[in-house]
Amino acid sequence: MTASVRDDLLAAGLAVFDRVGFEAATVAAIRAKARTSNGSFFHVFGSKKELAGALFLEVLRHYHAAMLAALDPAPDAEQGIDRLIRSHLDWVVTSRREARYLFEISRSEWGEDMREAQRAQNARLAEGIERWRAPLVAGGELLPMTPVMFVSQLIGPAQILCRAFLSGRDRADPRAEARTLVACAIRALVPPERINQD
Repeated sequence: MTASVRDDLLAAGLAVFDRVGFEAATVAAIRAKARTSNGSFFHVFGSKKELAGALFLEVLRHYHAAMLAALDPAPDAEQGIDRLIRSHLDWVVTSRREARYLFEISRSEWGEDMREAQRAQNARLAEGIERWRAPLVAGGELLPMTPVMFVSQLIGPAQILCRAFLSGRDRADPRAEARTLVACAIRALVPPERINQD
């Protein structure tokens, strides 16, 4: 079975899940969208749940890659905050269907195998952010706090805004609020005496 069949099924799964949700989606609808046979589907995935978990990991990998790309080359504190927030907003808007799947559709009951892979991917993202952040904390350019607190202050407000956008509660492009989100994050994460006043 070629990788393209798997890719076709993942793309079809994303489209069907986005249109009708996970519960209402059927293997038949996914196969029809992908134009694959029943045998092809079950050769690649054992169930709709397995496809959904694989899709979640694929989308998560793309999101993490976009976030880590914002830190290459390593920016200073304020630039890094700016780049990470803008990368999050850009990814959500330009990958809206994937973002809705990642943040709105995914389910915790898709299996411990998938959760283990998710933890490993999340750990790689956390390590990448920490490689950038730790020297800045040591140099007094970022306030000391736990990594979880740092990410919550950095991305939390943008995630709330983006969830409203993804659900349709707020139709405005969240990128329009980037400057405000960045300014608030800088105030939360950078020592007051180190904030660039330009």
